[in-house]
Amino acid sequence: MPIEHDLLHPPAFYENQQHKLKRLVQHPNSFFMDVKCPGCFQITTMFSHAATVVFCASCSQVLCQPTGGKARLTEGCSFRKKVE
Repeated sequence: MPIEHDLLHPPAFYENQQHKLKRLVQHPNSFFMDVKCPGCFQITTMFSHAATVVFCASCSQVLCQPTGGKARLTEGCSFRKKVE
């Protein structure tokens, strides 16, 4: 039974399905992100796998709730990944 893809150049969708340590080039699943508060539109930098509740610095609104893995953003919050 032949392999469907090249092992040296795997497709992107296959690499994203792999465990973070079993990829061709290891990299974590977590990232930093900018989150915009829906009330005052202030941008706050937070970690994607935050273990504590993150509040807005100006209006004290809850931006995310921790879960077992990735943090869950509250309704109305928008985010973008930080560029390295």
